[in-house]
Amino acid sequence: MLTLYSYPPLFGVADNNGYGLKVYAFLRLAGVPFKHEHIFDASSAPRGQLPYIVDDGETIGDSNAIMAHAKRKYGVTIDDALTSAERDTDLLVTRLLDDLYWVMSYSRWKDELYWMQFRDALLREHPQLTEESLIAAKEFNAQRYHFQGIGRYEPDDAMARGLADLQVLAHLIPEIGFVHGPAPSTIDAGIYGFIANIYFYDIATPLKKFVDAHENLVRHCRAIHGMVTVGKRTEQHLQFHEP
Repeated sequence: MLTLYSYPPLFGVADNNGYGLKVYAFLRLAGVPFKHEHIFDASSAPRGQLPYIVDDGETIGDSNAIMAHAKRKYGVTIDDALTSAERDTDLLVTRLLDDLYWVMSYSRWKDELYWMQFRDALLREHPQLTEESLIAAKEFNAQRYHFQGIGRYEPDDAMARGLADLQVLAHLIPEIGFVHGPAPSTIDAGIYGFIANIYFYDIATPLKKFVDAHENLVRHCRAIHGMVTVGKRTEQHLQFHEP
């Protein structure tokens, strides 16, 4: 059976990282059976990044590569009816979510207005963590942000960038149904991975305030959340692997 390795849950979502939650939601929507292992330390993962999967001895990293593998191996058909224009839209939205990721991460680990609330939430939900390990992770992430570029922004400017991304999603998500029609497709799983980590995030960042104020984003998020959290098509393993 396929095993998904990703970061731990937080605030009621299966992974507190948008990429891992995207893959989780995709596998659930696609009906692919899998085990879910939560880990904190990504150093042994492909490219040192989560999520990754192990499937019949094959290890695959990168969320998009994981989903492409699952489509080929398990005959996933949720995107089969998409037009070439819709596939182009999906790629553009995927790249937008990559940009949004950095702002979301910045709001947790770097913005001092929210950092301590995030730290306390992690320690409360995962007491095996230590404050020292989280401070080390904060410093590591500060280096990542600097080299990526978002770390050179002032907090308000970083948030403005993320809000612009969310505004595009607010224009894209319909009032009813999903991005490409009445049934969800892969891009809906991707959007859910990030929006759920804002909407269910119990800290009032500007990103969360924006999502809360847009009924279509909330409806879409809650619809996918209901689909991927009900039922027993996945085996959850909550014994965390320590760094």
